[in-house]
Parts: sequence; C-alpha cells; structure tokens
Amino acid sequence: MNSYAPSADPTAASLNVSMASTSLLTDMYELTMLQGALASGAASRRSVFELFGRRLPGSRRFGVVAGTGRLLDAIEAFTFTPAQIDFLHRTGVVNDETLDFLRDYRFTGTIRGYAEGECYFAGSPLLTVEGTFAEACILETLALSIYNYDCAVAAAASRMTIAAHGRPCVDFGARRAHEQAAVAAARASVVGGFVGTSNLEAGLLYGIPTVGTSAHSFTLLHDTEEEAFAAQVASLGPSTTILVDTYDIATGVERAVKAARAAGGELGAVRLDSGDLVAEAFKVRAQLDALGATSTRITVTNDLDEHAIAALGAAPVDSYGVGTKLVTGSGRPTAELVYKLVEREGADGTMEEVAKFSSGGKSTVGGRKWAGRILTSEGTAAEELVVSSSSQDEGMSALSQAGARPLQVLLVDEGRIIEEHRGKEALSAAAERHRASRAELPYDAWRLSDGESALPTRHIDIDGRSATRR
Repeated sequence: MNSYAPSADPTAASLNVSMASTSLLTDMYELTMLQGALASGAASRRSVFELFGRRLPGSRRFGVVAGTGRLLDAIEAFTFTPAQIDFLHRTGVVNDETLDFLRDYRFTGTIRGYAEGECYFAGSPLLTVEGTFAEACILETLALSIYNYDCAVAAAASRMTIAAHGRPCVDFGARRAHEQAAVAAARASVVGGFVGTSNLEAGLLYGIPTVGTSAHSFTLLHDTEEEAFAAQVASLGPSTTILVDTYDIATGVERAVKAARAAGGELGAVRLDSGDLVAEAFKVRAQLDALGATSTRITVTNDLDEHAIAALGAAPVDSYGVGTKLVTGSGRPTAELVYKLVEREGADGTMEEVAKFSSGGKSTVGGRKWAGRILTSEGTAAEELVVSSSSQDEGMSALSQAGARPLQVLLVDEGRIIEEHRGKEALSAAAERHRASRAELPYDAWRLSDGESALPTRHIDIDGRSATRR
C-alpha cells in the first residue's frame, strides 16, 4: 500500500462524523470577555481574527496544515445546550445577559484559511475568522486546541514519510495518547503521508485503512510458538503479519514461514519490534530469501521517529509502524499557533487595523491578510507572500501581480460550512495536497535536522493602514 484512499464501503462512506456540543471546550476568559463586550456595547463590532504562528516550533523547516475538517465539525457543534447553560448559571461564570446570548449562539461569520495539507511558515495566516467580536472571540480556544495538535502531528508525520522514501508508514500510536487525541492523530498522520492506522475509531470516522494482527501476548497465551502461529494463520490466513521476536527471532521466522506454508500459502510479512532493527532486518531478509520466502515482507516498529526511520533507509525494510513519537509530534507536541484580533470596526463604522505591541517577539501584524506562494521558473517555492488589505480584490490582485499561488480557500461562508473541506474525501484530498505542496519546497526543507524556515515570509501592507498604539 503506497497511498491513502477512503473506504469503498458505501455504508462507511455515507457515515457523517457527529459529535456532542463543543461549546465548553474553551477557556473561561472567552466567555468573560464576551460578557464585558456585551456590557460595553462592543460585542457587535465587526472583527477579524487570525490564527498563525509567529515562528515554526523547534526550528522546524516547515509546518503542515491539519485539523481543518475537525474544526469545521466542531464549529457546527458549537452550540450551548440547556445543561451547559445551567452549569454556567449555577457556577456564576457569566451573567444572565451573556447566558441569553449563548442560548441562541450559532456562528454566522466567514472563515478563510490555508487548504488542509498545505505547508506553512512563520506568519502564515492559517485561518482568518470574520464576524462580530461576540461570535468570533469565543472560537479561539477551540480553534487553537485542534490546530496546535493536529498541525504538530501532521508535521511529524511528514518528516517521517520523507525519511521513509516511499515505504509506507502506519500509525500505531493509539495506546500512547489520550483516547480522543489518538483519533485526531490518526487523521493528522494521513495528512502527513501515513497510509493506515491501528485505531478502529479513526477507521470508522474517516475511512482510514486499519491495520493489525497480533501482539506478544497472543504468542505467550499459547503453549508453544508453533501453536500461536498456526492459530493466527488459521484465523487470518497465510498472508498475515506475524510478530517473530517473542523468543528467538531466527526460530520465529522459520516457524512463521512454516505455519503459512502448512496452510497452503506464503507468509505475508514478519514484524520486528525489538533489538537492533537495522541488523535484524538484514539477517531476517537473508533468512527469508534462503527459505524461498522472497515475497514475505518485513515491517518494523519499536519507538520509531524520523531519525530512526532514516537510519533504516539502507535496511531491507518494507514498512514502518510508528507510535509514541508520532502522537507527540516527535518532540514538538504543539505547533505554537496563536489567535489574535487583527482588524475591527471603529466607532465610526470603518474597519481599523489593530495589533499587539510587545517586546520579546510577541508583537503581531495588524490587518486582514491574503497569502500566496511565489515559485521559481523551475516550480520551486521561493517565498511566502502575505498581503495586508481590507479588500479581497486588492489583496488577490497583489498576489497575482507577484506571480504568487493563492493559498487560502473559503471554509465557512456566512455560517454555512463548505462541505468539500470535511469528511473522508476531504482527508484524501488533503493528503494529496500535502504531497504536492511539499514537493514544491526547496531541498533544504526536506532535511531532518533543525534549521531555519525553508521559506522566508514577506509581508506588505497595500492599504497604508498600520495599527497604532492607543
């Protein structure tokens, strides 16, 4: 298997992801800010929020947009139930006026963003959320919690698939993460190039191919290794993958091949989960070939990350199962994204740029932004161009004049979710989009060592409006 494809099962394909209310997956200050804005009369002011990263985390060379489909589902489910309203009332989180607003809350604004799967860089406007302050402010924590995790996992997955050089990678991380994070990680890993998961919930919700056969406990359950392998083959067929390192690897390989042939076929694969994987892979390959099992593949697991996968590049390995390092972002568990107000309606009804002025690298750039990627004549990405403009036409014209490929798409249009950006087909499209986006990047982007961002980000303000201190 070398590419992800959604399930062909018509029943599964028609399944819609449903979730309970997401409205309390937020920080208290979102609602207390809402209360204050309702009291001051500013809650209805038109506002533009931006989700972006000031820098790439941990000297990563590029980021990967992931979580878009999950966020759209979560926004649809962002409504306040009677039980939630009662909780907020009983605990005194907000006053009655605010509760009245929340009872009828539905997001009716507009959201644009980088298409899922696109690579991104420092200052890239991954999401632009437009609406009243009241509507857009309270989505902050929800959007950040999804994007910060999913983008981190997708970036790790992308680095791992770069290191794998076309050999398939499968998510084995469910047991190493929170149970819901495991599902999110499986989805994000597909965006980054993984082709399967061990997690059945992710398989159901997103149509990701599921993978799994047996663990050491299955072998230990039986009186002999031969009995365990025979039982597995009888149940799953000779093309199954057998874990051969419970006792002695060489003996396990011989017994696994014998069990498959006794059932009338050739063994599908052996799995190695311990020891020096490079050395063991060479020895096992030689043994399999000597036994005439030339079609039997080798898959390896055992706490892999991109560097371990790269080290296995010369070894006769056919696929990788990745767990802990995938679901923890391979050392970078968050994408370090923020959500900031960049434009709002003034007292006179005109839109004004606003920005945070701060020392320590925490200042922000005001204004609604339009983003594109400039390519060389050879088709290699050279620069991320971000244009501040209140006018979409002017912003897009500036990108066109610079020869930049536009990066943002419409995700929510006046409260209506654009369906093509969520669901199983959207995930498949995101995986393909990432392959194309990554292929555009210069060679340095593919290096696994920490370093500078692969692309510089250039910002221009064509309105001549700049945020001021007040």
